[in-house]
Amino acid sequence: MPSRRVAAELNTGTYYLTLTVQRWYYLFDRHNRWQIMSDSLHYCQNNKGLELNGYVFMLNHIHLIVTSQDVAGFLRDFKRFTSAKFKTNLETTEPNVLKLFVDAQGGYRFWMETNAPKKIENPAFYLQKLNYIHENPVRKGYVAHAEHWLWSSANPASPLTTKLLG
Repeated sequence: MPSRRVAAELNTGTYYLTLTVQRWYYLFDRHNRWQIMSDSLHYCQNNKGLELNGYVFMLNHIHLIVTSQDVAGFLRDFKRFTSAKFKTNLETTEPNVLKLFVDAQGGYRFWMETNAPKKIENPAFYLQKLNYIHENPVRKGYVAHAEHWLWSSANPASPLTTKLLG
């Protein structure tokens, strides 16, 4: 079973993370939801010391390579913020879809608990994960070349990448 959380003693550093939507539901491809995640990551970069080294937003999951003094805190805040935004977004755009995310306590859970954290401790592992991230849309058949996927650090015109550079 994949790791659920970043271990407290390993919280600081560079991590490869995978965040997945409950039931692997295709949630992000409509109604500005990729932008919700992009805005949240941009906020964390500007206000929480997050370094975003690589990313790809897929239809039902995202892969990130991040560096932070508090990776667990970033994950907690990112998931909490985006969940609230997704709930509001779904209430106005797809209220029937919102029902898919009701948990046993009557609240809403959009993200799976696991983040599959893997600490990056050497350049070879970093490059392996960055290549994996960038090639994900190609492997899925969404684009022919990694740099053609808009929501990826492989694409220099990606809205999030332009914020990184600008």
